[in-house]
Amino acid sequence: MLRKHIFVSGRVQGVYYRVFVRKTAWETGVKGWVRNRRDGRVEAVMEGEPEAVDEAIRLCRQGPPGALVEKIEIDLGPFTGEFVDFNIVSTV
Repeated sequence: MLRKHIFVSGRVQGVYYRVFVRKTAWETGVKGWVRNRRDGRVEAVMEGEPEAVDEAIRLCRQGPPGALVEKIEIDLGPFTGEFVDFNIVSTV
C-alpha cells in the first residue's frame, strides 16, 4: 500500500477540480482527501494500491475541462490506512 501527498498548481480552483479528484479517487479505489489552499493550489492525500494511486495522479495531471494543471508536486509518506473514503475537506 502507498501514500502520496500532492500539491497541484495552475488553474485548478473554480473549475470543479476537487470534484474531479474525488470522482477519480472513487473510480480508482483510492482513499484520502482533497482541498483548496488559499495560495491557489489544490492539495490532496491519496492512499491505496500503488497502481491505483499512480493512476489517480495520472488523471489529476489532466484534470477536468477548464482546468490547466501546470505542476504537481508529490511527497511520499508512510501508509497509515486511516481513511475509509475519499472526501473534499475545508480550505486551508
